[in-house]
Amino acid sequence: MAVKKACESFSKSLMDEVQRWGCMKQTGVSLRYMMEFGSEPTLRNLLISAQFLHKELPIRIARRAIELESLPYGLSQKPAVLKVRDWYLDSFRDLRSFPDIKDENDERDFTQMIKAIKVRHNNVVPMMALGVQQLKKGINPKIIYEDHDEIHHFLDRFYMSRIGIRMLIGQHVELHNPNPPPHCVGYIHTKMSPLEVARNASEDARSICFHEYGSAPNVNIYGDPDFTFPYVPTHLHLMVFELVKNSLRAVQERFMDSDKVAPPIRIIVADGIEDVTIKVSDEGGGIRRSGLPKIFTYLYSTAANHVDEQTDLGTGDSVIMAGYGYGLPISRLYARYFGGDLQIISMEGYGTDAYLHLSRLGDSQEPLP
Repeated sequence: MAVKKACESFSKSLMDEVQRWGCMKQTGVSLRYMMEFGSEPTLRNLLISAQFLHKELPIRIARRAIELESLPYGLSQKPAVLKVRDWYLDSFRDLRSFPDIKDENDERDFTQMIKAIKVRHNNVVPMMALGVQQLKKGINPKIIYEDHDEIHHFLDRFYMSRIGIRMLIGQHVELHNPNPPPHCVGYIHTKMSPLEVARNASEDARSICFHEYGSAPNVNIYGDPDFTFPYVPTHLHLMVFELVKNSLRAVQERFMDSDKVAPPIRIIVADGIEDVTIKVSDEGGGIRRSGLPKIFTYLYSTAANHVDEQTDLGTGDSVIMAGYGYGLPISRLYARYFGGDLQIISMEGYGTDAYLHLSRLGDSQEPLP
């Protein structure tokens, strides 16, 4: 009940304002625009960026706050979801109560405020996962699997919007870095090596696998080590880490009690004219064809569920070998955010190939749910 009371503390005038702003049109930006605009972080450009965010962020946040009010099966009333809604309403109120940005001091204060908003929302994904868990506990499982499209589409929109909000805030904040790494414009690396990112992500996934199982299959990476293109390394790292982690787990569990040596995971990086494609292949036994439609839903995980009321959501950084079934759907959203995609093709009894397509052109607009 404590959470509900907190919700009631939001005034009617604020809720009316949320409704009004939620009806306004969102404005998308492309990777190329972010890169070109941020390449000269002059005071004038930082002011323009802050003024844009001052108007854009409340629209995006209001839309999500409104949607959080009207979820099916009583999901809106679950304590974890009410908490997330409070975070969105608090952030909307902070943005709307901030005065117009006219000079360097205003811009500096605004940047500190949106930095704090980003931190406030760090645990939205596990908290929403907890809300879905709370829902699943009290609902007929037949309903959940046969008629969960509404929840799935909501979560797709919700998380896609979250990726956009965090990218815009993070990009603006990072433009203030007085000593940016070479070839970096905010979050964007203009000469990112997909091979290098894949290698780092694979090593991270292998160390998790070692921690969980005591050993880990090898990962072999193929591609041109000199090839680079503009992209967001943190996004790519997250996606490759997730795919390799899944492959390692499948192979490890298939060969754990076998005399045979576990076959390596193979990563191939191909640079095409339109797309950079990264294929992650394993011989972990594959996925049943009947199970394939479920792998991109938020209500399915082959692993034991790790999120419950006791889970410590304090840091938001804990990584486990198999999480709450959100890795694949969220990785696909990251790919689609800049015009790419993620496809999974499986041979039951043999293994799985994941194809991660990244748009090389960087000129597709953000998808705006």
